[in-house]
Amino acid sequence: MNIRMITAAGLTMLLAGCTTISTPKNPIEARWVGQSAGGFFAAYGPPISDREEGSNTTYTWRGGYKNMRIPAKYAQNADGTRGKQISPARTAYLRCQAEVTTSEDYKIRAIRTVADVPGVNGPSYCAELLAPEQPE
Repeated sequence: MNIRMITAAGLTMLLAGCTTISTPKNPIEARWVGQSAGGFFAAYGPPISDREEGSNTTYTWRGGYKNMRIPAKYAQNADGTRGKQISPARTAYLRCQAEVTTSEDYKIRAIRTVADVPGVNGPSYCAELLAPEQPE
């Protein structure tokens, strides 16, 4: 009987210690979830629309508009000289759109990118804009 009680108590304590911790899915969520939406909108501009969803509010935000000149790319010859052109020079129009979900206390609960383009240094301009890497 004592072994059953000890086992049941141990199992209860083990299960009580289990909690679900949501991990950020991307650098934007890692940077902004739990922060004030006021800080986000002060840094990046006001939302373009909002909608109530129970006790949460979801804001649609657009911003980060920027034209960027991308130079032509060239192959490199065996002797190290510039070879044939791989892609021409072009101008890219960078922009980002996200949905920011806040709780009643105006804290950010989730950020979901809706429209994104490749960035200057990686696959996501929104990540570069909204969660820049901090120098160590």
